[in-house]
Amino acid sequence: MQRLATLEGELAKLVGEGAVRRLMARYMDLCDVPRAPTHVSDLAGLFTEDAIWEGIGSQTAQTFGQHHGREAVAAFVGGYLPPSDHFRLNLHYLTSESILVDGSAGQGQWIMQQISTYADGRNELFGTRLNIDFRCVDGVWLIAHFRTQRLFNKELGA
Repeated sequence: MQRLATLEGELAKLVGEGAVRRLMARYMDLCDVPRAPTHVSDLAGLFTEDAIWEGIGSQTAQTFGQHHGREAVAAFVGGYLPPSDHFRLNLHYLTSESILVDGSAGQGQWIMQQISTYADGRNELFGTRLNIDFRCVDGVWLIAHFRTQRLFNKELGA
């Protein structure tokens, strides 16, 4: 019986990790440009009701601030996406993944590379550390606290 309980616990962790991985892939997909316009409700569905999205570190905190609640977070993130003309191109790549799941809570850390071309034609490359807390609510894994910290950025030639 103990062995079965151990296996069930390990399986639950693996299932949670897979769900978190797919959740992050969906979030990044919704934030990529070009793509079909992202509906704010699609973004909102990825977050807990009490979600927090924030930039940390002096440069990132000043640029992005902190946003509280599912709707506020989705409106903030969605404000950068079509139909806004902020980005002509915006691609996200996640690497150096670390996901820990314990019951209905999880934490993840990634290094994100972001390549952006803005409406004014400028090009930029970012390296960012993401630290994210997740919560399983009614069997669905959601983002509870999204923290982004810019590690470097470089403006690229046209």
